[in-house]
Amino acid sequence: MSVRPAPGTPKPGLAVVGATGAVGAVMLRILSQHADVWGEIRLVASPRSAGRKLAVRGEECEVVALTEDVFDGIGVALFLVPAEVSARWAPVAVAKGAAVVDSSAAFRADPDVPLAVPEINPHAVRLRPRGIVASPHDTTLTLLPAVGALHAEFGLCDLVVSSYQAASGAGRDAVGALRAQLSLVAGTELGVAPGDVRRAVGEGLGPFDAPLALNVVPWTGAAPLGGGWSSDELALRSETRKILGLPGLRVAATCVRVPVLTGHSLAVHARFEREVTVERAHEILATSPGVVLCDDPEAGDFPTPADVVGTDPTWVGRVRRAPDDPTALDLFLCGDNLRKGAALNSAQIAEMIAAEPRG
Repeated sequence: MSVRPAPGTPKPGLAVVGATGAVGAVMLRILSQHADVWGEIRLVASPRSAGRKLAVRGEECEVVALTEDVFDGIGVALFLVPAEVSARWAPVAVAKGAAVVDSSAAFRADPDVPLAVPEINPHAVRLRPRGIVASPHDTTLTLLPAVGALHAEFGLCDLVVSSYQAASGAGRDAVGALRAQLSLVAGTELGVAPGDVRRAVGEGLGPFDAPLALNVVPWTGAAPLGGGWSSDELALRSETRKILGLPGLRVAATCVRVPVLTGHSLAVHARFEREVTVERAHEILATSPGVVLCDDPEAGDFPTPADVVGTDPTWVGRVRRAPDDPTALDLFLCGDNLRKGAALNSAQIAEMIAAEPRG
C-alpha cells in the first residue's frame, strides 16, 4: 500500500536511520518504487559510514552521521537500527518535531507506543502519545496479515505456531556465517555422523548456537526469559495479542533457525470461536490485503521461501481444517523477512503519517 498526502500539502522530510544496513538497503529500494510522498530524504548511519553515497529515488545521496542535527526539519524518522540505538535516539527525533517509526524491539511492549500492521490495525498509527509507532518483529509480520484476516471473520481463540526463520533475521553477520558454513560442507559427505558438521565448521558458528548448514537450530532470539522460552517466542505471543487487541489470547510458539538466507516460514494451528471451512478461508485469504493464496498441493502449488523472496505479501498455502476440530485451521505461511518483515511495514506506517493533515 502507498498513501499520498492531500493535494497542496507540503511533502515532509524523511530521515532513514540505519540506511547502510541490510534492512536499510531494502528500504531505499522501496522508497524508490513507491509513490513519492517525501520531500528531502536524509540517509543516516553511524559515523564510520558517513560519507558513503547510496542511490534513492534515482539520485545519489550522501550518508550523514547520526547526531541531533540530522532531525532538523524532518517530519518522519524511520529507525532501522538495533534496539539500544533506537532507545537513545528516537526520543531525540521526537523532541525535534519528527514522528518516529521504529523497527526494533525498543518500544514494542510500551503501552504508550502503538504496534502497527497497516492491513490489520491502521487506526493505531494515529494514536502515538510518545510520538513513536513501533513495527513488529519480522516473524509476527509474516503471521498477522493472514491470521488477522481470519480472526476478523471467525474470531481467534488459540494459536500454536512453529517458525522456520531465515539467517538474515539475525543480521548480515549471520548471512555471512551461513554462506561460509555452506562453503565448508558443499560437495562433502558430511552430515551422516554425530558432530561431523560441527567439527567442520569449527569456530565459524557466527551468531548461532550450533552449525546452521545441513542443520536446523531450535532457538532464535535472546537468552531464555523464563520457563525456557526465547525472546522471539514470547514476542510473537505478546505482539499478536497487542495488535489484535486480544490480551488473553492463548499463543504457544517454537521458533527455529533454518539454513535459508531470506524468507521466514510458519506452520500455524489456529482455533476460532466459530466453525470454519477451507472454502470460506480461501475466499477470505484470496481477497485480503497483503496476502497471496497459493494452495494446490496436488499440483505442487504451495509457498516456499525460495519462491517468495523479494516479494511483499504473506503467501499462504496448505490450508486444512483440523481433522479433530471443526473450529480449527492448519496453514503454512511464507514471507520475505527483510521486506514486509522489516522495511515495508515501516514504510507503510511512515506513508500513513505523511498523509495525515497538518496544521
